[in-house]
Amino acid sequence: MFKEFRDFIMTGNVIDLAVAVILAGVVSGVVKGFVNLIMMPIVGHFTGDVDFSDLKVVLSEAVIGADGVVTKPENAIMYGAWVNTIISLVIVGFVLFIIVKAYNNLRKPIAAAAPAGPSKEEQLLMEIRDAIKSQN
Repeated sequence: MFKEFRDFIMTGNVIDLAVAVILAGVVSGVVKGFVNLIMMPIVGHFTGDVDFSDLKVVLSEAVIGADGVVTKPENAIMYGAWVNTIISLVIVGFVLFIIVKAYNNLRKPIAAAAPAGPSKEEQLLMEIRDAIKSQN
């Protein structure tokens, strides 16, 4: 039973899937860092120092008690974080497209050169065929 399980696990498709999941997790972390730490400050600079992750529509304000403790938290639609997520999605999609395109280019079979003519065996068979035809 263990041998069948091992053979199933070690097939190429399962290993490819495992590598893809690990790669997707790593690429996702890198892209999130790239978007949040590099791209969004640049975009914010050109939009008047706006931090997209702080953009929101407040539906109800927070209620603060007399002692300064928040008794009811703010209810808001955080559309700025959603903009960051969309930008991350576009970048991850582009990076994965480049990776898959490069991988497919590497997997293309190299076209074998066409033989110049029939091999010696084929020539011998053609001579035998022609000799049989000429006897009939």
